[in-house]
Amino acid sequence: MGCLRPWARFALLTVAHLLALGLGAVVLQALEGPPALQVQARLRAELTTFQAEHGACLPPGALEELLGAALVAQAHGVSSLGNGSEARNWDLPSALLFTASILTTTGYGHTAPLSAGGKAFCVVYAALGLPASLALVAALRHCLLPVLSRPGAWAVAHWQLAPARAALLQAAGLGLLVAGVFVLLPALVLWGVQGDCSLLEALYFCFGSLSTIGLGDLLPGHGHHLHPALYSLGRLALLGYLLLGLLAMLLTVETFSELPQVRALVRFFESSGPPTADDQSSIVLQDELALSTLPPATPAPEQAPAC
Repeated sequence: MGCLRPWARFALLTVAHLLALGLGAVVLQALEGPPALQVQARLRAELTTFQAEHGACLPPGALEELLGAALVAQAHGVSSLGNGSEARNWDLPSALLFTASILTTTGYGHTAPLSAGGKAFCVVYAALGLPASLALVAALRHCLLPVLSRPGAWAVAHWQLAPARAALLQAAGLGLLVAGVFVLLPALVLWGVQGDCSLLEALYFCFGSLSTIGLGDLLPGHGHHLHPALYSLGRLALLGYLLLGLLAMLLTVETFSELPQVRALVRFFESSGPPTADDQSSIVLQDELALSTLPPATPAPEQAPAC
């Protein structure tokens, strides 16, 4: 494949990406289509039974209007079921979690602004907050990556490992550590605390949060009649987990992106044209560095003038 032109490599990568999208859509359609039809059929049967029993007491279309209003409210995170603390979607802990979901691009979708002012503020807040969050992440990356590279340097010095192998072991160890501390352990805690959540659903939630997918179909404590103090504590714990877990995930991804194997794969899709100005400037700097390290030339002995 090294003989392929750059445009052919990009075309190959684009086709592979489109095939992956199509394959994912076909698999999800096959897996999720039948359960969705079963839920829809069960809901229609329950509505038919309810209308048969109470149809004489309800005007035509009243039940559909009530269900439509409830679904619209539910789409904005407002529920009329029960009187638990989760009905207060805009208390301080819930608002903090909402702003964190904006700045981390997780976007659980369990809560959405209702007012025009709230929607406009979200646009301005995200437009200003996302660059600030990226700057903070870049600063933390600059400070933490040298610390994370010390185990690899220690392995190279003490175990006489090749730098490429030491980098691979370091990335694998960091990936296992992050997966255990920020995915498996929180999933086990969530599985034990929330009784109606399976272990697979807990893993699904943790991975969806740290990958910023944030589908929002599962949220710890949401829809449960919890004490207000426990509800607020759970929201704050989820906020801390989201911020720390995303930072750990980004550092792990950055560590893997620096592997020689990954860099070689990226260079395969780079253009093979003439070097750019940046490349030429870097070459000049390298030449200057190489010349500056050369030992000073010894002057040649003076020759006597010819007669």
